[in-house]
Amino acid sequence: MPARKRGKARQFWSKQLHAWHWISAAVSLAGMLVFSVTGLTLNHAASIGAEPEVRTFTAALSPTAQAALAQGSDTGLAPLPRTVAGELAAKTGITAAGRDAEWSADEVYIAVPGPGRDAWASIDRATGSIEAELTDRGAISFLNDLHKGRNTGTAWFWFIDLLAVASIVFTITGLLLLQLHARKRPSTWPLVGFGTALPVIVIVFFLHL
Repeated sequence: MPARKRGKARQFWSKQLHAWHWISAAVSLAGMLVFSVTGLTLNHAASIGAEPEVRTFTAALSPTAQAALAQGSDTGLAPLPRTVAGELAAKTGITAAGRDAEWSADEVYIAVPGPGRDAWASIDRATGSIEAELTDRGAISFLNDLHKGRNTGTAWFWFIDLLAVASIVFTITGLLLLQLHARKRPSTWPLVGFGTALPVIVIVFFLHL
């Protein structure tokens, strides 16, 4: 290929790589920052003290909600009736709408975990009495659960996938840009080699120490 055509091709790919590199950086910037910070908090979880806040509730369903509960399934998994879920949320702060509960002849039990918190409620089918507990493990636990995708729901699941794809594009375009400019920067490949070898060395020689 003539030198002029090679120069034009190089210029074209350089523009494309720069464009995709900054676009992927813009898309993943906030997410990469959050995941980097939460990576540190997860790595030092034992050193970061947090006292869980536990709240317990006792309440009773209205006759209308109790009647709806009585008409529900005898066994198995099924969501709470709308009136029951609404009263549970109003009286305990536990949002259970659309979530499966465990039904038996005597009671209905539902667990509603979330990032940085746990919640459960037990409802007596004969009396309509409610026993519930909410546990808040604090902001650090909330961020750590976001990092792990623990009890975060469908939207966060897809956000993690989007962030992963954007980060892959950012990394690959960055590597190709390094290749384009490596001639003028002789330290490029030694640094890339060091960055690649370091995790391998840690895994092989120090992982179980």
